[in-house]
Amino acid sequence: MRTLLMSVNFNYIIFINTALLLLPFSSDARDIEITPFIGQMFSSDLVTSQGSIDLAVNDATNYGLAIAWQDSPKGQGQILLNTVSHNFISTTDLQVHSFDVTYLHFSGVAQFKQQSYVSTVSLGIGGTFFETDNKDKIYPSVTVALGTRYELSSNFAIVTELRGYASYIEEDNQLFCQGTTCHALLENSMWLEGSISVGFAVKF
Repeated sequence: MRTLLMSVNFNYIIFINTALLLLPFSSDARDIEITPFIGQMFSSDLVTSQGSIDLAVNDATNYGLAIAWQDSPKGQGQILLNTVSHNFISTTDLQVHSFDVTYLHFSGVAQFKQQSYVSTVSLGIGGTFFETDNKDKIYPSVTVALGTRYELSSNFAIVTELRGYASYIEEDNQLFCQGTTCHALLENSMWLEGSISVGFAVKF
């Protein structure tokens, strides 16, 4: 169960990103765009508390939503929300343990258009929210992506994307620990994930 503190922290991240989203509305932003998407997420492994054995984390389906605005003829501002649920088998109790990872980022998207086909490159900064059986925690993170979009009309497009995430994790993280029992640790102060996704963009 999420703690009140983590909920407040996550709401704070949402507030900051929403504020960033609203900034362009007071200037020359045009063409608000909403893109729901689905994909497959691939993650780095966890390790045992002794750090001697890798614990495989399953690949899982991710779901997300992007809200963007046309900030210039060749660029967008974007708020990106993406969530995935993973699991692993602990060597401590030989049970399956699950955890959720939610990303929230503010990104800039460069667009390279050729008729109805558009290539995109994006870079973003934000936060990663981990929710495990024992603890909840927010860490800073960045994201980078390469994408394509095929515009069916001036208001609709099919979007595909290859995206990577990197989250900075404290070395003494205890996300998967309860008391003196640790089922797993995040290794090397960095959590890495990659995703392949497809979505449908609607422009207003």
